[in-house]
Amino acid sequence: MIEPRIQQARWSLIVLFALLGLSYSSWLGRLPTVKERLALSEAELGLVFLAGAVGSLVCVTFAGSLVQRFGGRTLLTVSAFGISVAFLLEGLGPTIGSVELLALGIFLNGCFVALTNVPQNVETAAVERRIGRAILPHFHAAYSIGAVLGALIGAACSAANVHIMVQLGATSVIALIVRLILIPRVIVDTELTPHERWDRALSARKRRVERVEIKAGIVVPTEPRTLAVLLRSRRASLGSALGAWRERRTLLIGVVIFAAAMSEGSANNWLAIAVVTGFDKTESTGAIMLSVFLVSMTIVRLAGTRLIDRYGRVAVLAGSGVTSAIGLVLFGVAPSFPLAIVGIVLWGAGAALAVPLGISAASDDPLKAAARVSVVSAFASTASLAAPPVLGFVADVTGTRLALTLIVVFLIIAVLVSRNVAPLPRTAAVHSSGESTP
Repeated sequence: MIEPRIQQARWSLIVLFALLGLSYSSWLGRLPTVKERLALSEAELGLVFLAGAVGSLVCVTFAGSLVQRFGGRTLLTVSAFGISVAFLLEGLGPTIGSVELLALGIFLNGCFVALTNVPQNVETAAVERRIGRAILPHFHAAYSIGAVLGALIGAACSAANVHIMVQLGATSVIALIVRLILIPRVIVDTELTPHERWDRALSARKRRVERVEIKAGIVVPTEPRTLAVLLRSRRASLGSALGAWRERRTLLIGVVIFAAAMSEGSANNWLAIAVVTGFDKTESTGAIMLSVFLVSMTIVRLAGTRLIDRYGRVAVLAGSGVTSAIGLVLFGVAPSFPLAIVGIVLWGAGAALAVPLGISAASDDPLKAAARVSVVSAFASTASLAAPPVLGFVADVTGTRLALTLIVVFLIIAVLVSRNVAPLPRTAAVHSSGESTP
């Protein structure tokens, strides 16, 4: 039987993941409008996307230590306001014809989404550990479901000629209200941070000394809680966060996340445009094809937990990479639109489980989960940094569809290092955290 507070956190996190997907894809569905209003080429749009990747990379580098120092609830609350402001700027930029304002909105969105993703993924991994079976893909399925709804909203608003500022303004306000209601319900991981362990050890030592003093009838000075002690504890927390960058397994999981982010992120950014330019379709058709990709991801994420439980992380990740690569190639070279749709479905199915598997692997040791999730998330941000300008420039020469097939190279690399997502042995987790087995 699952504890009520774990169930509450589980469903609250599911809604928050869905909301993040809905907000993001509702804007992505209007990218052809953004491109047209600002008269941007594919290469120029890729450079604008770069602003978001820079913001994400800057913030995700420190996200793990920020979670350890201030806690997930504080970080999620601040980010909720930041995302809403960024979303408004993303609508205002195309409205007034300002590329700079659009880039600022995308930059801030990258910053605050990165600061949201780390604590949300740490908490979902905590819920998964407490339930005792693979459920992390369900949270990412919720993101995909939200993204499907958002893409459909974008398509409907485009077809109904709803002004982009009206659409994004309403979405940002509603999203902020929902986030502020749910954030207090999602923090369930009671594992101590290094800072808290230091404080707990000092308190326990002080109590032991005081008991000895009382029994002996003497007074012995104890170590006071000085500023130096506090600073040492904070340095321990920061050192724990940065130490994850020296772990070979964590870095190779980051490579898997890099390829997954390239695949999924490029679909989010370029799929609608590739359909419009590659097959001469309308913006609403492009948004619907993005929905097809997201629906395919959602179905596999919902069913994927059984595959993981039966075949293990490594086999499922390898199969996902191969499936996604086949779908990408098919979409990129398909001579007809129906065949390209088949490629979109395979691409989405293959992209579905890679990120959840990587996050779950990085979270095997709960005491280092925040630091390691921060590291692998930085790889995702780096992929977002590299993909938009590279694909944009290549697309100007070869066309967007063919440019997307470049991602296959990274998918092959991810398959080759997939064994690193295997569950961390209990003894290894205990040794890395410095804790003894209960």
